[in-house]
Amino acid sequence: MIGPDAPIARVMDGYTAAVLAKDVEAFVSLYDPGVRVFDLWGRWSYDGIEAWREMAAGWLGSLGDSRVAVEWENVQTTVRNEVAVAHAFVTYRHLSAGGEERHAMRNRLTWVLRPVDGDWKIVHEHTSAPVDLETSRVLLRP
Repeated sequence: MIGPDAPIARVMDGYTAAVLAKDVEAFVSLYDPGVRVFDLWGRWSYDGIEAWREMAAGWLGSLGDSRVAVEWENVQTTVRNEVAVAHAFVTYRHLSAGGEERHAMRNRLTWVLRPVDGDWKIVHEHTSAPVDLETSRVLLRP
């Protein structure tokens, strides 16, 4: 993609490739050292790159011989000189070693990015899903 959204498109492509390859270092390289992440699972926040690296290593390492394919929908972006914001619906498809889908979940994702040494880095990530008010269960499919 060429144009004002190109920096975010490059980060999205890097994210998709790193998750599919289960490459923790490629994944973490997309984030600023001082990143703060509000993730959907288990912890109130991840503060700093080492906490986020530990999460990524645990997640990607738990997959064994299966993989996760990431799909982006309804991506909306704003890019300015020193800050960019993106939000999207993201589907994570858990694939068997043979490529068959085992299950999928859909999240809402927001990124705030800034340029660092010529590359855009994620300084804040927030993932969420709606909660059913009657059951208090998280809805991972629309």
